[in-house]
Amino acid sequence: MRLHNKQLLRIVPLMGLFGVLLGTQSVLAQTSTSKEQCRSLTATGNSEYPPFLWRNPNNPNELLGANAFFIKALSKRIGVPIKLEHVGPWSRAQSEVKSGRVDLMAGAFYTSTRADYMDYFSPVMLHTTSVVWQRKGNQFPFHSKEDLVGKWGVTVINNSFGQVFDEFAQRRLNILSVASLSQAFLMLAADRVDYVLYEKNPGEAYVAMLGLSGKIVPVEPSISSEGLYLTMSKDSPCNTEELRQKIAKALRDMRQDGVAETSLMKGLKEWDKTHAKELKSLSQNSG
Repeated sequence: MRLHNKQLLRIVPLMGLFGVLLGTQSVLAQTSTSKEQCRSLTATGNSEYPPFLWRNPNNPNELLGANAFFIKALSKRIGVPIKLEHVGPWSRAQSEVKSGRVDLMAGAFYTSTRADYMDYFSPVMLHTTSVVWQRKGNQFPFHSKEDLVGKWGVTVINNSFGQVFDEFAQRRLNILSVASLSQAFLMLAADRVDYVLYEKNPGEAYVAMLGLSGKIVPVEPSISSEGLYLTMSKDSPCNTEELRQKIAKALRDMRQDGVAETSLMKGLKEWDKTHAKELKSLSQNSG
């Protein structure tokens, strides 16, 4: 059967209208799904980062520390539950956020590479200082980053010390990357490298835990002092302008209320308590 031109003219607009309706239904379905998914958020971070973050010895998937207290306070202020959990080493945590499988990163330095896949919130959560670690009694003179040229260092995979130092290190320094901070410090203790690069507070916590206090020491000056930012994956289904604005406002209010300082003090106390239990357990096992 042939269709006349007038019949075709009637059918084409109807097909267009049908297509628009289907498109509208699809958008509404996606919006509905997004809202369902965003009734809660997921977050992760560097689990070798006391007193900011570390794994709960009694529940290895749970993260404790100053950043955990901070995220809990943020969750209350925005009215959205946030599940903070360990997803793997620092490199894995970054890949999980990059993919959008995890919504938030609870503490990251700013780099242009990370900014390609994460939105950074201001103000910063906390600040931390990165230093050079050396073996006591076998130290080399250190006054600036140029003193590291020609020596061998080690740090944790995908760790950053701020964009300026990272770019210098990529051009001029010999730095190995390992999966864990413990491995890095043990390499230094065994004289396999000349120095370790890592943040001061987390480094001190791990040196003490490994029984290397007094043997491995931080040296001055620091190589960088950076802010730890809360970030959100650009591929997170929850990354909407409305939620970003709500989080940003909460962070500004939290800064005025001193939540960062309170969280850090709680994190330090919790780490001391956890570390004391671990030392007691180790001494009992060795005895």
